[in-house]
Amino acid sequence: MPGESSTPVRLPAGHVETHTGQQQGRATPGRSVEAGLDALDTASVARPRRRPWHVLVHSVLPPVVFLAALVGVWQLVHAAGLKPSYALPSPTDVATTFWETVTDGRAAEAIWTSVSRGGVGFALSLVIGTLLGLAMWASTWLRAAIGPIVSGLQSLPSVAWVPAAIIWFQLTDAAIYTVVLLGAVPSIANGLLTGFKQVPPLFDRVGRVLGLGGLGRIRLVLLPAALPGYLGGLRQGWAFAWRSLMAAELITYSPSLGQGLGQLLNIGRELSQMSLVITSITLILLVGVAIELLVFAPLERGVLRRRGLTVDR
Repeated sequence: MPGESSTPVRLPAGHVETHTGQQQGRATPGRSVEAGLDALDTASVARPRRRPWHVLVHSVLPPVVFLAALVGVWQLVHAAGLKPSYALPSPTDVATTFWETVTDGRAAEAIWTSVSRGGVGFALSLVIGTLLGLAMWASTWLRAAIGPIVSGLQSLPSVAWVPAAIIWFQLTDAAIYTVVLLGAVPSIANGLLTGFKQVPPLFDRVGRVLGLGGLGRIRLVLLPAALPGYLGGLRQGWAFAWRSLMAAELITYSPSLGQGLGQLLNIGRELSQMSLVITSITLILLVGVAIELLVFAPLERGVLRRRGLTVDR
């Protein structure tokens, strides 16, 4: 009726609150999803700091225990007399020789000579290998023509190049750098090419849509996307460069070349001084581990962390 319809209808306060609660209840799922996403973002940014005891137990203690067990087995084999002392000296004799090599400066000289050579050779390999990888990616014909050869060179032992390098360049640094380049360049080129192959084709098309040229797409789109594979190639390239360098120094011995770790190892062989041989091998191993821990491992962690692929535990 008209009179009744003109009368304002007032809802009870409880009914208003219930209606509001229903509206809030309908909005709750969306807010829950947003809260969950915020929680994920917060968890990915605020990572728990590793405590010192955690680092000690999980990072430092295992290799120490392994080395202690290895030295213990070594001492037992030496005490059993399975090998004569000139072929297998005791850990104490090797430790004495190691300390003498460190204190008289031979270790520092050898490490500096080899690391400087390795650094220069790896830098040259980085430039050449990167340019070769880019060229192989840009040209299908070039990739088909030299791709198998590059892969074959990667599997070829670097020591096979030492006689040829000596014939080409005599006993000079150029012979050593040649061996290092031939050992490292294929790994770097293949690593970059593998990284490019792992990039979704959509990325390159997006770069074209944005108006980027060939160099722009490589620098701003493809190289950042291919960085994990490229970094793996760099790590393998350094490993090959270091092995090639040791092989070259071991064979191309000359006073004019200085005394690197490979030359120090060769001196121990010529003198039949097994303690010096083991000392040289230990120094070579320590330098390789140090480069891995100080250079490549932090680079890999940084790249993976920026991409949200790892979480520190």
